[in-house]
Amino acid sequence: MADTPAQLSAGRIGRPHGLDGSFYVTGARPRLLTVGASVTVAGRATAIVRRAGTEARPIVRVEGIADRVAAEAVRGSELEMDAKQAPALADGEWWAHELEGCAVHDGSEHLGTVIRMLELPSCEALEVRPAQGGEPLLVPMVKDAIRRVDPAARSIEVDLDFLGLAGASPAPNRRPAPGRP
Repeated sequence: MADTPAQLSAGRIGRPHGLDGSFYVTGARPRLLTVGASVTVAGRATAIVRRAGTEARPIVRVEGIADRVAAEAVRGSELEMDAKQAPALADGEWWAHELEGCAVHDGSEHLGTVIRMLELPSCEALEVRPAQGGEPLLVPMVKDAIRRVDPAARSIEVDLDFLGLAGASPAPNRRPAPGRP
C-alpha cells in the first residue's frame, strides 16, 4: 500500500469570523473538523474547541487563538490532523491518499494511474493519468463506473463500456464521449 501521509489536511484557515478567534475553513474536510479533534496549525498542536457553520462553510475555533487578530495572523495556514487520528470511514469509502497512485484497469486493459481524487458537485471523481499519455481522464466514483477498489493491491477496476472507452486504450488526447465525465 502507498505510504500513508503522516498528516491529513482538514482544510485551510480562511477569514476570521467574529471576535473570539473563530475562522472559516476553506477546502474543508468536514469529517475531520469535530470538537475535541487534535489539529496542527502553523506547526503548533492544538484542539478544536468550537465548530459551527455548515458542511460547505465550516467555522472553527481552536485553543490558543483567542481573538480576531490572532485568527488573522494564521490566515492561509493549513489545518492538519495526524492520519492515525482520522475517523474510520464506512465500507466503500476511502481517503484520497489511499487511492492516489492506484492502477486503473478493466480486466487486463490498463487505463492509467490515479493522480488525485476530485470533489465535483454531483460526485467524487478520480483524475487518471492515461497510460498512453495525453490529457487526464475523469472517472466518476459511481457504482456503474467502478467495479472494484482494492487499495492494498493498489488496484481499481473500472467499466470501460460505461465510461465510453471500450474497444481500445484511449488515444493520447482522447476525452470521454460527450455527456460522460
